[in-house]
Amino acid sequence: MRAAVVTTFGGPEAVRVVQTEVPEPAARQVRIKVAAAALNPVDAGMRAGVFGGEGKQVGLGWDVAGTVDAVGAASAWNVGDEVVALHPGVAEKPLGSHAEYVVVGTDAVALAPRTVGVVAAATLPLNALAAVQALDLLELAPGQSLLVTGAAGAVGGYAVQLAVRRGVSVAALARAGDEEFVRSLGASHFAVGGAEAGAFDAVLDAAILGETALAWVRDGGAFVGVIPKAHPASVRGVRTTAVEVQADGVRLAELVGLVDEGALTLRVAETYALDEASKAHARLAEGGVRGRIVLVP
Repeated sequence: MRAAVVTTFGGPEAVRVVQTEVPEPAARQVRIKVAAAALNPVDAGMRAGVFGGEGKQVGLGWDVAGTVDAVGAASAWNVGDEVVALHPGVAEKPLGSHAEYVVVGTDAVALAPRTVGVVAAATLPLNALAAVQALDLLELAPGQSLLVTGAAGAVGGYAVQLAVRRGVSVAALARAGDEEFVRSLGASHFAVGGAEAGAFDAVLDAAILGETALAWVRDGGAFVGVIPKAHPASVRGVRTTAVEVQADGVRLAELVGLVDEGALTLRVAETYALDEASKAHARLAEGGVRGRIVLVP
């Protein structure tokens, strides 16, 4: 089968599509024939060596939508099931979802949305799980205030919609041209350049502004970043942490349900063939992408 990998770290040109053996599922694993797989900033980080792995072949891709085509022992899934899944983790990852087939744990899988196609479905797992798990860390009650930075991005957009469903008062920080979009997600307030110091009960920092965004949290509030172990230190009694996305098929199934209800907005920016993976990385590096780039084997 074909798979997108890096063997030396660098820019988009470091991405190679190689021929490799089709992986076999072990106990409590399933193999998915990939129909579509989203390209995320974390893949660019893996390509550049941010997560290590020097001298090894590193597979790319976390999100996947496709069809179960083989199951290991003790699997609750059946061949032919149409699914979405998160291929988790950056360690011990010889192959990712940017391939013709991928093996994942049975508990990372959920039935695919019924109301959208596979390309759109592939944009859901990583970013939506990041958003909902970040909101869980914030522990906000209905009526409390939240500022989402990078609210027009993939994680930020999901966070706005999910927080509004929890009864949280959401303000969105994004570029001026994105105001109509983020308000359509449910944000009640919009900001471009920043916010008043201490104005919010919490900040979800999807734009990775760090200490700048921390200043917008009230004393004793909460701050969650999206890069593990890279959040700012606590000040003024503000609890600070960062989300480390975990595969969770049960939670993913709940998010799929919200997609089918029309409560979560999936956005596809562009699609590329798997063989054009390096071009897709180059497009991501250019910036200005609204929605996710998706690779199709």
